[in-house]
Amino acid sequence: MKRLFWLGIGVIAGVALTRKAGETVRQATPAGLASNLGDAVRELAGAVGSFGAEVRAGMSEREQELHDMVEERTGYTAPQGGAGRHAAAARRPVRRARRAEG
Repeated sequence: MKRLFWLGIGVIAGVALTRKAGETVRQATPAGLASNLGDAVRELAGAVGSFGAEVRAGMSEREQELHDMVEERTGYTAPQGGAGRHAAAARRPVRRARRAEG
């Protein structure tokens, strides 16, 4: 009975190790490496995208905090949504200095 138990344990361990070795060999092939690299790139792209979204949300939140603070301290209500000083400067035509003719 004891020998049958250890034989079963050996068979189970052999099957598990054989499957694990086969998976490791598949991952070492060019197709397996490309698959792993593709997964890593997709994961990185997702992380970069979510980081960008969090940064934009934080910037928007901080901009609102600053706007509220300026309004509270000065009583001046600045236009929101990019209609401030920078947006007006971007719409102004660029003036060029006249060349000195001599």
